[in-house]
Amino acid sequence: MDELVLRGMAKWPNVPAVYGWLALDRRGNWLIKGDRVTNPGVIAFIARNYTHDEQGRWFFQNGPQRVFVTLEYAPLVYRVVNPEGTALDLESHVGRAVTAVSGAWIDEKGVVLLETEQGIGTIHDGDLDRLLLSFVDARGHPLDEAALDELPELVETGQPAALWLTYLGRNIRVEPICSGTVPGRFGFIAQPVKPAGQPACC
Repeated sequence: MDELVLRGMAKWPNVPAVYGWLALDRRGNWLIKGDRVTNPGVIAFIARNYTHDEQGRWFFQNGPQRVFVTLEYAPLVYRVVNPEGTALDLESHVGRAVTAVSGAWIDEKGVVLLETEQGIGTIHDGDLDRLLLSFVDARGHPLDEAALDELPELVETGQPAALWLTYLGRNIRVEPICSGTVPGRFGFIAQPVKPAGQPACC
């Protein structure tokens, strides 16, 4: 977190938290009261001070005030950032490089989720075609056309596919998952709400 934020937390430790004000959409955009944040400085400030508590609520620490985030799907959105024709390289929407992928899933709508050292997140839908180039079969070979054609039907029916993701020299099995189970399985709260009795913040 920014040093200025840490000093504010120490100086004013009991500032009421904010709920329902800030949201994260499935493409990694920040929304304030439904309006997309476009100022680069504000986006960078939120990203540097974005984290979660022990309950699985993700928030932006705005000085001494904790601003809880409503998540459209998952707390992180991963982007494919490698140049075309090179090995897969991923970065989260807050600008942090991914150093390890420990799990991969596809839900019933074709959304790809990855678990990394940063947490669970979706792949930006605009990057799916590029990610597909890093999918391999059980022998580590790139998927052929028949396998690619079969994939949508397997996804829709929740059937496992013989599919792995290659990242930094490691192959990770891609499993089916139901979108409704994601928050519980990965321990996050998509829509944090103000606890009863907590002071309201304007």
